[in-house]
Amino acid sequence: VAALQDEKNSLMSENEIMNDRLEQLDDSLDDPNTMVAKKYFNAQLQLEQLQEENFRLEAAKDDYRVHCEDLEKQLIELQHRNNELTSLAEESR
Repeated sequence: VAALQDEKNSLMSENEIMNDRLEQLDDSLDDPNTMVAKKYFNAQLQLEQLQEENFRLEAAKDDYRVHCEDLEKQLIELQHRNNELTSLAEESR
């Protein structure tokens, strides 16, 4: 029983130490002057910039897709017109 109580006390003190360290880390994120906070905010800013760039690229991709579909329609129309003109040229020969 005494050994278990010693182990329990040891684990409780270790748990307390870990909780204190966790609070210190939380506090360091709130303090904008610490390196951890600077890196965190820098990473957050970089993430936001990448999300904006991704949105811009997705919009450009959609625009190019629409433009490509228009060009494909024009190509089909021009191929049909070319076939018509080719048959008319053969008839007139």
